[in-house]
Amino acid sequence: MNDPAQEQVVVLASGNKGKLRELAGILAPLGLRLKSQAEFNVPEVEENGLSFVENAIIKARAAAGCSGLAAIADDSGLEVDFLNGAPGIHSARYSGQGDAANNAKLLAALGELPREQRTARFQCALVFMRHALDPMPLVCQASWEGYILEAPRGENGFGYDPLFYVPRYQCSSAELPAGVKNRISHRAMASARLLEALRQR
Repeated sequence: MNDPAQEQVVVLASGNKGKLRELAGILAPLGLRLKSQAEFNVPEVEENGLSFVENAIIKARAAAGCSGLAAIADDSGLEVDFLNGAPGIHSARYSGQGDAANNAKLLAALGELPREQRTARFQCALVFMRHALDPMPLVCQASWEGYILEAPRGENGFGYDPLFYVPRYQCSSAELPAGVKNRISHRAMASARLLEALRQR
């Protein structure tokens, strides 16, 4: 990691194409070329941690162990205050039936609550492991504050993006251009902190 211009292949401990696309663009300036764990036949692991950080470490360790390369894992999700932090670490599996069903379940849970009671935030924990036995992985965290809309808006992004309203831009996350989202999102902020930590290392 001493020469930022030298490209290094790093495994992304995810098969999510949206995450791969976002993180690849964010981390490119450091010379990191991300490849999906699918290219290394990394099996899905049980995310049985009790926090975003624990789950990210579990995934990064598995990807590094199977590939023999450094690995990056992100565990992220949506916290809704009215729901006591749900869906939280279960965000991707909230309904058990994919993004559209997750969004529908969330809307049903909030019903006709007024905007001031629909506060929420995306959380992201990013972990970089030099190898599977790395005793001191880099861990960076960030959150992105907003509200849950009454109906989906926008075609960009993935997951809960169509329901997540960004007050600063007065639109949903799914209505933001990719370039803007990649500067201001929870994943972008955590990635910026990871970039700085990697440069210092």
